[in-house]
Amino acid sequence: MKRSRINAIMAAADEMIRSFGFVLPPFAYWTPEEFRARKDVARRVIEARCGWDITDYGQGDFDRLGLFLFTLRNGSLADLRRGGGMCYAEKLLVSRQDQLAPCHTHVVKAEDIINRGGATLAVKLNGSNPDGSFSETAGGVVRCDGIERPYRGGDVLKLKPGESVTLMPGDWHAFWGEGGDVLIGEVSTVNDDETDNIFRSPKIGRFSAIEEDEAPTHLLVSDYRTWLA
Repeated sequence: MKRSRINAIMAAADEMIRSFGFVLPPFAYWTPEEFRARKDVARRVIEARCGWDITDYGQGDFDRLGLFLFTLRNGSLADLRRGGGMCYAEKLLVSRQDQLAPCHTHVVKAEDIINRGGATLAVKLNGSNPDGSFSETAGGVVRCDGIERPYRGGDVLKLKPGESVTLMPGDWHAFWGEGGDVLIGEVSTVNDDETDNIFRSPKIGRFSAIEEDEAPTHLLVSDYRTWLA
């Protein structure tokens, strides 16, 4: 992705988020220079990979296959393993109309996907084979706002604003905005985007290669290792 496109997506997403009454935390608006100057006091933000996250899944067509995310808070895998402490994470996402977040599951993370506002959020569900791999036919049971809902392989949930679904490891899912753009909330166990996203297609990558055609407005979480080294 070109950095100029990333900067434009950031600005549009921030405007949409604010239109629904949400405001991102102060570190969201630091320039790269401010982040470098504050990296010692922001150590926990950097280690937890909180911040801006924009991906085209390595396919070069963000409008068709892509997602905007902002990680607001993220706990510790060490805490999760020992069963106490900060074991949770929270994100805001923007899914544009007909923009696909491709089919994937998680090994560790359980998550609530919440339609915070906008159009309908369509979520396609599939179960797992006994070895954990994707199944076209296997179903399962999810909870929609706490109410159990069985699904068959390939069923599509339609979540209106205010509605949510709880997805457990092994629930394969893809999602998109139907009829317009959607602001999504995600509340989950500790988030590890580097190792805990298992995509159905081996061609899909979680992060994008960036063409530096202009200076970044703000750093992405995928920039931290290089820009803040």
